[in-house]
Amino acid sequence: MNILSSKQIAEADKATIALNKISSTDLMEHAATMCFQWLHTRLQGENVKIHIFCGTGNNGGDGLVIARHLHQHGYHVHCFVVNFSEKRSKDFLVNYNRLKELGEWPTIINSKNDFPEIKQEDIVIDAIFGNGLTRAPKDFTKELIQHINNVKAFTLAIDLPSGLYSDKTVTDYDSVLKAEHTLTFQTPKLAFLLPDNKDFINSWEVIDIGLDLNFIESLKPKIHFTTENIAKQLYIHRNKWGHKGTYGHSLIIGGSFGKIGAVTLATKAALKMGSGLVTAYLPKCGYNILQISVPEAMVEVDNNNYLEYFNFKTNATVIGIGPGMGTSEKTAIGFSEFLKKNKLPLVIDADAINLLAKDTSLLDFVPENSILTPHPKELQRLIGPWKNDFDKLKKITQFSIKNKVIIILKGTYTVIVNGEYNYFNSSGNVSLATAGSGDVLTGIITGLVAQGYSPINASIFGVFLHGSTANIGVSETAYESFTATSIIKYLPNALLDLFKEEIVESGED
Repeated sequence: MNILSSKQIAEADKATIALNKISSTDLMEHAATMCFQWLHTRLQGENVKIHIFCGTGNNGGDGLVIARHLHQHGYHVHCFVVNFSEKRSKDFLVNYNRLKELGEWPTIINSKNDFPEIKQEDIVIDAIFGNGLTRAPKDFTKELIQHINNVKAFTLAIDLPSGLYSDKTVTDYDSVLKAEHTLTFQTPKLAFLLPDNKDFINSWEVIDIGLDLNFIESLKPKIHFTTENIAKQLYIHRNKWGHKGTYGHSLIIGGSFGKIGAVTLATKAALKMGSGLVTAYLPKCGYNILQISVPEAMVEVDNNNYLEYFNFKTNATVIGIGPGMGTSEKTAIGFSEFLKKNKLPLVIDADAINLLAKDTSLLDFVPENSILTPHPKELQRLIGPWKNDFDKLKKITQFSIKNKVIIILKGTYTVIVNGEYNYFNSSGNVSLATAGSGDVLTGIITGLVAQGYSPINASIFGVFLHGSTANIGVSETAYESFTATSIIKYLPNALLDLFKEEIVESGED
């Protein structure tokens, strides 16, 4: 799914109107009616007080359409126009008059004195500001937003919570509405996916309002949101003539005294993901642990308690390196020599990233299209501090372009940065915030590259499957009891879930 900028959404609106020979009023009616239907399906005529706050632009016009439909269906609705500007959009005026024709005159809010009483059991619909906001709300409009936030009633935002920018960072946090749920039009907004905005976005969903998809594709968007359908298209079906050599040889390098679990988890994950062969290279102290924990894997060893020589003999397809490796002086020297000699594709995680951050000159020896999988602290060590999430994405993009690598920044909406292109992930939940989760992801992605997935497709597909295990498994484990081992356990379920409809249609169970 594409993520469009504010400007691109506006262009798509205009193109859809022109190409489909409809009016902007008709498009607004269609979009807002879908929002009404969403609410009506859930309320089923319930006698709850609904406050709709409308701005004077097109977002306010959406609110007026919703108010009209709610009134026609007998809901207890109060509509307000927030009179922050003398300007009125054409479609706002059309729908303002349509509401008046029903005998419903919206209340005009000109100052703080006009604010209605809102109770916690009421519903608030926010249609004050939508896509394209460029300045923070101020004066009584800002006070109204604060008034709504203080009540803590259920608040439904239309397109975006008022005061939130879609394409840039918030400058005044006190002027942004805190939405319980947001119905956004056609595509997710980048702002929804960034941690800085977590106080304003609780849950959200996309309403497909029928914007012209061919035109949207012609815009060549560079930001994407990975859904199940997209992940399914990335899957490579196996050939019945395949054998273990067909599906590659993953080499997992890592571990140190007390941290053998990390390399064990990554090794298990690479096997479970389907790598034909997997070898673990680790300190001698982990030999018995690895052989017993993962009998399917082969093992090579280095020094007693930490890695020093990196003198493995395995003829690998791809190398996943870093889990539990440590950053001791001798490990750092050995890692440096390894990078200078290595020509194989790399998946770089954990302490391998920390060592790169300590000596950035080593980035010159990282093979093109290598995959780095930092968490936020590791990323900060690598690229330095950032001002906000938009600045962070800019710096990651610059780093990716300069070093010709793929960056996977782990988080609520894990983002994969490949040059100028960003791929945000839709799957997963907070249960993934557990020790070893990143080690498993390293193994999954390494296993996919071994099988012939391109580095970018392995990253997108691997991250999606990793998140899907949490969606599937949490109903049995609860959030708190879901562990890194659970990710590996539910990985087959995540794969099967992609094709559940095909399995049902074929009569399998």
